[in-house]
Amino acid sequence: MGRLEDPVSAKPTILDVARVAGVSKSTVSLVLQKNPIVSEGARSRVLAAIRQVGYVYNRNAANLRQSRSNAIGIVVNDVTNSFFAEMAVGMDMIVQSAGFVQLMAHTGESVERQAEVLSAMLEHGVSGIILSPARGTRAADLKAHMAGPVPIVLAVRDLPGLRATTVVADNRAGSHEAARHLIGLGHCRIAWLGGFPDTSVYQTRLSGLRDAMAEAGLLFEEAYAVESNASRPGGVQAMGRLLDMPGHPMACMCVNDAVAFGACDGLRGAGLEPGRDFAIVGFDDVMGARTAVPALTTVATDPEAVGRRTAQILLHRISSGDVRPETITTPARLVVRASCGEPWSAGPVAAAGAVPEMR
Repeated sequence: MGRLEDPVSAKPTILDVARVAGVSKSTVSLVLQKNPIVSEGARSRVLAAIRQVGYVYNRNAANLRQSRSNAIGIVVNDVTNSFFAEMAVGMDMIVQSAGFVQLMAHTGESVERQAEVLSAMLEHGVSGIILSPARGTRAADLKAHMAGPVPIVLAVRDLPGLRATTVVADNRAGSHEAARHLIGLGHCRIAWLGGFPDTSVYQTRLSGLRDAMAEAGLLFEEAYAVESNASRPGGVQAMGRLLDMPGHPMACMCVNDAVAFGACDGLRGAGLEPGRDFAIVGFDDVMGARTAVPALTTVATDPEAVGRRTAQILLHRISSGDVRPETITTPARLVVRASCGEPWSAGPVAAAGAVPEMR
């Protein structure tokens, strides 16, 4: 009586509740824990399913399971980007020495997957979480998580409007320095490749290029901001679209090194040689940047150092209970290598619109 037609086990389990409610096991657990991140609609379905299958929540057993573990959750938006592998090495140096282990998850830039991963990690009792938000994440998506008992520190990408502790590189300053370098080589037209406007990294790095060009009396042409996935294949595609534009610039800055590597591939596919026919600057200085051919000029953000700093902050939050939001900005500096080529002119570059184009 009161049961659904689908048969359930003699002693109903949390999986039975999840199946009847049409939600994940993690969502049922969060409802049982009275976690505020679950929507009212999902909460109502879960509570109705609990009544229908006759599930009894053993809170004493749950309390034992929910005691804090020695695990730290690491949630990244793109595990294929070597930046995050290097960042994870830095994190591990810190968390391992403190007696913790890392649990890493990949959201693939999916806000929905991100919500599932965060719920699962909280259910399994991680002591804290480091999160690089997926594309399109809004402050509202994380507000309930940030208000919960488990400390969460954001890394790489910040979210305007969210009261959170965030560790980010000085993206604008690094990009500004790189743009000044290209202008100093004689480029008065510079393209931007990779990324999408719905991330803070894209916005701050592109703003450095825009500002440097404006300060030199140059105009950044928005048509030459070519969006793509922030990956090597994305860089190939972005460079292809740029080369299809009549009168395109012969210099570009890329949202990260992965896009820059792809841009170099795209140039070679068109019969051009990076560093000789076209100037390219990356961002992050991942390990492959120094051994690339040509060696990649890039903005170093030191992913390992970012990982160490972020882990230190999270461990402090775990031990102290400090929840005050703050933004920690780590240095970014230009590393000049071969991918920008030689100066157009040995003389000083005028800081006005008469700067000659390299090609």
